Amino acid sequence: MAYEHILFDEADGIATLTINRPERMNALHVGVIAEMIHAVDRIRDEGNVRVLLMTGTGRAFCSGADLAGGGAGGGGGDTKLPPGPPDAGKVLETHFNPLLERLFALPVPFITAVNGAAAGAGCSYALAGDIVIAGRSAYFLQAFVNIGLVPDVGSTWMLPRLVGKARAQAMMMLGEKIPAETALDWGMVYKVVDDAALMDEARAVAAKLAKGPTRSYALIRQGIRASLDMTLTEALMVERRNQMQAGRSPDFAEGVTAFLQKRPAAFTGK
Repeated sequence: MAYEHILFDEADGIATLTINRPERMNALHVGVIAEMIHAVDRIRDEGNVRVLLMTGTGRAFCSGADLAGGGAGGGGGDTKLPPGPPDAGKVLETHFNPLLERLFALPVPFITAVNGAAAGAGCSYALAGDIVIAGRSAYFLQAFVNIGLVPDVGSTWMLPRLVGKARAQAMMMLGEKIPAETALDWGMVYKVVDDAALMDEARAVAAKLAKGPTRSYALIRQGIRASLDMTLTEALMVERRNQMQAGRSPDFAEGVTAFLQKRPAAFTGK
C-alpha cells in the first residue's frame, strides 16, 4: 500500500509512524485512519518490528478529526459532509475505534512522541502509548465540548484512570489546554523534554526497547490494561498466567544465563 497521509519506515526493529498532514495540523479523516490501520496491521502480521514509535509532522502531533474535511462524519480528504446531520458515531465504529483497539493489542511496545497539539482523537492516540514523551510545547486538549460533542476514542476510559475523575471531568467539560508540564505533574506522560530533543529522546527509548524481551513487554502491557478492571485476586491470576508464558520464552532463558555469566543479555524478542 502506498501511503498518502502518513510516513512509515522500519529500521533496526523500530517502526516509525508519522502522521503527515502538517498543513492541517495532522487532522484525521477516514483516509488517514485507514492508512494508520494498515501500517499497524503490518507490524502485527509481519513480525519484524519490536517497537512502534508514533509522532506527527510539523507543529502538531494530531489536532483530532478533520471537521473541514469530513472527519467527523465519515468523509475523507476534501470530501464534503453529506446533507443533513452527520453520524459522528459511525466513523468511530468503522475507523477511529478499531485503530485504538489495534494499538492496545499490539504485541510490541508502543511509544508516542508528542509534538505540539494532541487534541480530540489525537489526545487519545497520544495517551494510548505505553511510554508517552512530550515536547515542552506539547499540550493535550479535550475539545469536544467546544463544538457540542462528547469525548470519544477511549477518552472517557483512559483519562479517569490516568488523572482521576475530578481532573478528567474538568478537562472534558471545560475544554481547556493542558500544557506538557501539567500533564507530567498529573501523570499523563512519562517525560517532558525540550522540543529539539524530542525525537532523539523517543528514538533512544525505542532503541532500548527494540533490544529487550519483546514477549515480556507484550505480557506487561496486556497485564496492566487487564488489571484496570479487575479485583486484586483476578489481577494476581493474570500475573501468574503471564509469568508462566514469559518463563517459557527463550528470552527468559537468555536473561538468566546472562545474569549468571555477568554479561548483558542478548534478547531476540522470542
